[in-house]
Amino acid sequence: MAVSHVKLRTLYIMKMLLEKTDEKCPMSAADIDRALKEYGMSADRKTVYNDLETLKEFGMDVLQAKGTNGGYYIGSRKFELPELKLLVDAVQASKFISRKKSEELIRKLESLASDHEARQLRRNVFIYNRPKSGNETIYYNVDQIHTAILENRQIRYQYAEWTVKKELRPKKDGAVYTVSPWSLTWDDANYYLIAYDEEADCMKHYRVDKMQHTCVADRVRIGKEKFQDFDLAEFSKKTFSMYGGHDEEVTLQCGNELIGVILDRFGTEVMIVPVSGEEFRVRVLAAVSPQFFGWVTGIGSRLRIAAPEHVRKEYKEYLQEIMQEY
Repeated sequence: MAVSHVKLRTLYIMKMLLEKTDEKCPMSAADIDRALKEYGMSADRKTVYNDLETLKEFGMDVLQAKGTNGGYYIGSRKFELPELKLLVDAVQASKFISRKKSEELIRKLESLASDHEARQLRRNVFIYNRPKSGNETIYYNVDQIHTAILENRQIRYQYAEWTVKKELRPKKDGAVYTVSPWSLTWDDANYYLIAYDEEADCMKHYRVDKMQHTCVADRVRIGKEKFQDFDLAEFSKKTFSMYGGHDEEVTLQCGNELIGVILDRFGTEVMIVPVSGEEFRVRVLAAVSPQFFGWVTGIGSRLRIAAPEHVRKEYKEYLQEIMQEY
């Protein structure tokens, strides 16, 4: 057998082990020989064993299962099945990834598992029951933002909003935004750009899927000091659905059964003060906005804004405006 043929045989064995085997689906030397014949090759058991040893020396985790249905399989991979399931779930849950792109990404993730494990991933895919973006330009936007950050440049783009005709229309009559990008973050299943706005002299956030005609500008980024003082984790905790508002220290009085809701929203570092056997108080930093009030309302009567009084008044006015429509 020619030397090149020998090298190809070893590579084909590696390919079939990666694609066809796992702990539950090993391949015997005879199975490997039968599979090689599909590529116009053959090998006796000794040759297969030698090739398997070569792959082990190369660094592949080739293991052997003993017993009647034993054989060889790949033990550990770059991504284990539970990790791939997490990544598939993230792709499915991401509203900013279109259906088409979701299917493409999931197929690529499946290729990192054996065929048997890929079928398990496929059974858990329910893309069409999730709301997904139809905006394919998000991938171009992300690429441009990463390029700008890498090259320490500002970006230019138009920002869009939805119309009642379900069309994305540029805001402010097509005004061009120029900002200094510093980070990308994922919140509430949407991708956001965190950038410094020189005109407003502050950090702002923008939905990446609503950015249009994005390009890298010639100007060097500014606002580094502002970004260094910007606590993204704290911003995410206090902000509801990434809508802004005026920051307030708000005291909430809650039923004990809501402790999980509070810790999930504001983190485990908040101080819990028992009020009675049934309730507790907690003081949190919140961006007070209609979205914050909507969150409070959605939880129900067992959560109340206890202080400050002007926030309580704002909340009452918010409720009254709603009640007037009914």
